[in-house]
Amino acid sequence: MITGFDTLALPGVLARLAALPDAEEARRLAEQELSKPEYLAAQPNAFDRASLAVLEFLDKLLNPDLGNGAGGLVLLITIAAVVIALLVIGVIAWGRPRASRRMQSHGALLGQHDQLSAAQLRGAADDLARAGDWGGAVTQRYRALARSLIERELLDPAPGATAQSIAAAASRSFPDEQAALLNAAQLFDDVRYLGAPGDEPTYQAVRAVDERISLARIAVPA
Repeated sequence: MITGFDTLALPGVLARLAALPDAEEARRLAEQELSKPEYLAAQPNAFDRASLAVLEFLDKLLNPDLGNGAGGLVLLITIAAVVIALLVIGVIAWGRPRASRRMQSHGALLGQHDQLSAAQLRGAADDLARAGDWGGAVTQRYRALARSLIERELLDPAPGATAQSIAAAASRSFPDEQAALLNAAQLFDDVRYLGAPGDEPTYQAVRAVDERISLARIAVPA
């Protein structure tokens, strides 16, 4: 039942309803409002959208939905492929793990820390010999021998490896030189640790072993 008050209010209500925009006009007005600067500033920029996409990707990798049957299997295969690709890239960029260990042992060798190559150590040994420092020449020449074996991937000495252990390891690749290698190691120990002064014959003996090993072929096990 419409009361007198309702009858008086009805025309105003109808007028307001008639003034409401239709659907197309409402959409236009909404777009116009949202195009104002304050609304545009609040929208996510390209960086925000890219960050969100990365976070969503990582979340899917770390929390895979394995219960989704084939979808979960495809995701696992994708993750495995990514991991394998990263490993391949790592090997190409940084070399094999063995090579990395060899570079780590490159710094410390027979009580000295440096990054000298075998050629540099040989040059240093010859310089010391010309200066009459036979003890220094002997130690540097034996270090050159050890370094050359490391560079040829014939030796991967543990930290603190001794001259004798290096000679024993080298003998497996050059069995014909076993006696000479062990003798060179003993000469190194005599000079380095037992206080022997060294002399030219001692230096020439170690130098001869180094030169023969540098030219020798590796023995192939029968």
